Amino acid sequence: MQFLPNITENHHRELRTVLVVKNSEVKLSAVAGDLKKSPSDALVIGVGQGPDGPVLLDNPLTAKAAEALAESLSVLGITGAADQAHRLPGLPEAGATVLLLAGVGKLSAKQPVSEEALRRAAGSAVRQLAGVTTVTLALPTTTLAEVAAVAEGAAMGAYSYTEFRTSKDGLKDPVKNVVIRTDFATDKALQPVLHRASLIGTAVNATRTLVNQPPSHLYPESFADAAKELAKGLPVKVTVWDEKRLEKEGFGGILGVGKGSTRQPRLVKVEYAPAKATAKIALVGKGITFDTGGISIKPALGMGDMKSDMAGAAVVLNTVLALAGLGLPVKATAWLCIAENMPSGAAQRPADVLTMFGGKTVEVLNTDAEGRLVMADGIVAASQEFPDAIIDVATLTGAQLIALGDRTAGVMGADSLTGAIKTAADRAGELVWPMPLPEELRASLDSQVADIANIGERHGGMMTAAVFLREFVGKGKDGEQIPWAHIDIAGPSFNSGSPYGYNHKQGTGCTVRTLVAYVEDILAKAV
Repeated sequence: MQFLPNITENHHRELRTVLVVKNSEVKLSAVAGDLKKSPSDALVIGVGQGPDGPVLLDNPLTAKAAEALAESLSVLGITGAADQAHRLPGLPEAGATVLLLAGVGKLSAKQPVSEEALRRAAGSAVRQLAGVTTVTLALPTTTLAEVAAVAEGAAMGAYSYTEFRTSKDGLKDPVKNVVIRTDFATDKALQPVLHRASLIGTAVNATRTLVNQPPSHLYPESFADAAKELAKGLPVKVTVWDEKRLEKEGFGGILGVGKGSTRQPRLVKVEYAPAKATAKIALVGKGITFDTGGISIKPALGMGDMKSDMAGAAVVLNTVLALAGLGLPVKATAWLCIAENMPSGAAQRPADVLTMFGGKTVEVLNTDAEGRLVMADGIVAASQEFPDAIIDVATLTGAQLIALGDRTAGVMGADSLTGAIKTAADRAGELVWPMPLPEELRASLDSQVADIANIGERHGGMMTAAVFLREFVGKGKDGEQIPWAHIDIAGPSFNSGSPYGYNHKQGTGCTVRTLVAYVEDILAKAV
């Protein structure tokens, strides 16, 4: 027997308010010069792993204080390893009661500290300083790009998810104010940098919060409501397909996956269409709010993590909202394909045949291969608007973890897109690796009774799933298939281990930064 939670409109409002508050708590600013004129609770300076031991990085301390501190690093057990955070009493000239030495990892002769190392060090320091109100980050920044990296790391590090804790004992609030000590503090170009970092932090943290929600509270209808609430105040249009409209228009994939649940599926379209757009992109996201596997039920061990199976939809939603907040001249549309995959007397069965949006038929051989079914509907819908490119994001396969591990996403599709996405990911500091789509995998998806089966060759399953999705990509106005890429984030979207860098436990918000950077790159090339 299934029980629906007693969710009232007031509860929905409370859920959405928490999302907004979480995203507005971190204030980013910058200072230059004497730190005593802008006191804080903690001052963070960097330490790296040099070939001969720990190295104190450039910092605003007096030469005498810096020298004494550098000579004490080894004695204090400080190595400069990434994520190491060592607290000391503040120095008189530091303008702070606590001095935190943050590790940035190994240093190289060619590039002493990379942007991503700065991003992770800033995020790690702010994350580990939870409970402190104001933190000054005095990590070395020789370019505006490095300032941006520090700001982004700080915005992502200042996060927590405590919505369902009735007692706050032992819990610490995230840092509320982050001050970056940099010589660029008076540069006119700095404010846009901080504004972008703040919006990126907002988008990533909103994605995390959606992923972290329990499935008792985040289900198709409430997810659609949350999307509308998050979009308020931004120049975007949100359209929701309920189960009646989905049935009327023939979205067989989304309906087929969702019919085993008492919580009916949804399709949500989020459109940002500025008047002077110079590019048009569609983003499709998998939004399985909980995945039991359906009739092909999963093992009980680890099933609780399946609340994160909607991460792709959260990513594309918050990417479009970030693009709108930045005011970029791109028409961006997110398609959130949302359903709950449950076993019941009404659930789809292995050997059922679904008629997808657009008319293609699929034989369902495994109901746990459900993500590709909802995504197929979304990809067809996105194709009908003839975008310049379609990028889909999904926690699609366990095979992704086997191939690339917990922290690296796989990207497959048109070479023109996969290379650009990899470049954008590198710039954003996220791990993405291109994978091929061998043509021989298509034959394994052949069905005896339908146009295609939803599972095929087990070996290389991440790529087989992508080959399935490619079948639903439509043609552009030129008659050629629309450029398309698929990003499988099954591993990196959810951190079931210890926190690291700017990443906390559970939802990571990965791929938002990559997609924003990708759009920025294509716009820069169009100028």
